[in-house]
Amino acid sequence: MRMLSLFSGGKDSLYATYLAMREGHEVVCLLSLESERDDSYMFHVPNISLTSFQAKVIGIPLVRKSVKGEKEKEVRELEDIIGEFVKNKEIDGIITGAIESNYQRERIQKIADHYGIFHYAPLWKRDTKEYMEELINNGFKIVIVSVSALGLDESFLGKVIDEEILEKLKFLNKKYGVHIAGEGGEYETFVTDCPIFKKKLIIEKSRIKIENLNGILLIDSIKLEDKS
Repeated sequence: MRMLSLFSGGKDSLYATYLAMREGHEVVCLLSLESERDDSYMFHVPNISLTSFQAKVIGIPLVRKSVKGEKEKEVRELEDIIGEFVKNKEIDGIITGAIESNYQRERIQKIADHYGIFHYAPLWKRDTKEYMEELINNGFKIVIVSVSALGLDESFLGKVIDEEILEKLKFLNKKYGVHIAGEGGEYETFVTDCPIFKKKLIIEKSRIKIENLNGILLIDSIKLEDKS
């Protein structure tokens, strides 16, 4: 199938895209939606403009669209954007990285049903611990770029999720109920390397911003580097 990936640059959308490609789907386009609001219910916000670097090293065209970010209105905006792809007969389905968010999945499914296209959501209801371990084992380099939960302080910002960080996330899950994969917005990520990248991304410059007890790693500069 010709697929469009709803692409945030975080671990879930990238892994879902990776799985679609591995299963033989043709991912014809990556779609990044840039919300005008920081509290979007649907879309990832931190460093969303940097998906252009990821698209370049994957080798798939990227389309960037701006949305208002207002609850429910942003869903209608997405429906209109998807409708253009369907009208032009460019896609047969859409890819999402939803894991447990009924809010997101149900709205995407309604859009897919409306246009009669396939909704590919390979991470839906996956065992969270197994999924996170799978990401690490498959060579995904995942940088934490925002934290918004009890126990997740600014020391996590810029850290790559490895076995040590995963153990800390498991501990915070038991102690505070933090979702291990950050599905409730506890943290957000940016992928700097994975099997479908032809080159890896190196964060050259970044800065930390603390706002209303939330921490964000703002990436100012990235370079591409050959894989060894």
